[in-house]
Amino acid sequence: MKNAQKLPSPSAAFTEKKQRILQQLSIPADEYTDASPKGSIDIGIRDLIDEFNALDGFVTTSSCAGRVSVFVEGVKSAATVVGEGSGDEGTEGNESEAARPTTVAGVGGKGGGGNWLLVSHDPVDFEIGKDDPLVVCGLHNDRESCSNDHEAASRLIHFKFEPMILHVLTASPEHAQLLLRCGLQAGFRESGAINLTAAPGEPVMPMVAIRSMGLLLESLIGEQIGTRRTCTVTPGYLWRLLDISSQRFQENTKRIARFRAAVLEATNVKINKDGTEWEDSEARRVRKREEGLCRREELLQRQQNQSTGLLPEDGQIDDGFLEPNLT
Repeated sequence: MKNAQKLPSPSAAFTEKKQRILQQLSIPADEYTDASPKGSIDIGIRDLIDEFNALDGFVTTSSCAGRVSVFVEGVKSAATVVGEGSGDEGTEGNESEAARPTTVAGVGGKGGGGNWLLVSHDPVDFEIGKDDPLVVCGLHNDRESCSNDHEAASRLIHFKFEPMILHVLTASPEHAQLLLRCGLQAGFRESGAINLTAAPGEPVMPMVAIRSMGLLLESLIGEQIGTRRTCTVTPGYLWRLLDISSQRFQENTKRIARFRAAVLEATNVKINKDGTEWEDSEARRVRKREEGLCRREELLQRQQNQSTGLLPEDGQIDDGFLEPNLT
């Protein structure tokens, strides 16, 4: 294809790193965990990750499909926070945990004992006039205010929409350049790369970040002092933020689709208009023949097991197993 680019073969060092990462990703979804609030790979980006990891010279290291969140920022001084536990279950009311030094939050409020009130990797469902916006955004507080709340530090509450971000380890500067070009063309204009040099004798394996700040949305919507949360904006404003984030989810999805198509085209992977991978008639014939041979082998094995009494007593074969031979 016109945008296809000849890329160098991945080094042995890159191949080894990629295999280690893929082994981690191969863990079953119900067993896999990571350091993100969700604890696993977003469903909305899993297919994209699998496609990229199937390409020579690329392997994803971290990702987020896009999310909307509400979070209480951490404390911004190293002083002891009075009247607040760690936020973990079982610590409330424990004097040794109720007053203890905390880490300090960085710029933007992350860290320092901050906590999430809402995290969603899909547009938030809500119905104006029926749902309580404070409940939707996690701003409701059923606990009574502590008597010493006035001694606790004030912590701001943030509403934030973040578009997709994808980190990809690449096998060479040429691989990184291809990925960056596709990201920029798809609308991820703040994409970049690091590790563009290496020690003598070591292969250069740039890390590429695909991201866009243009869709970012952030607003302060409240304040927490001790255990008491106060919303500082109107319900209508909260609904407006949720609606805007839903619109940005849609644009984010479009950019991801453009990025995916550009990378597959640039690496000479043809795709159909519906987004499925394209294959010519010869490739399709070979695939169908292999599928037919596999079905035949499975059917023969079933018949053999049936004759030796290894199937259930009724001996029934699933009707859906016998598919027409399309070769």
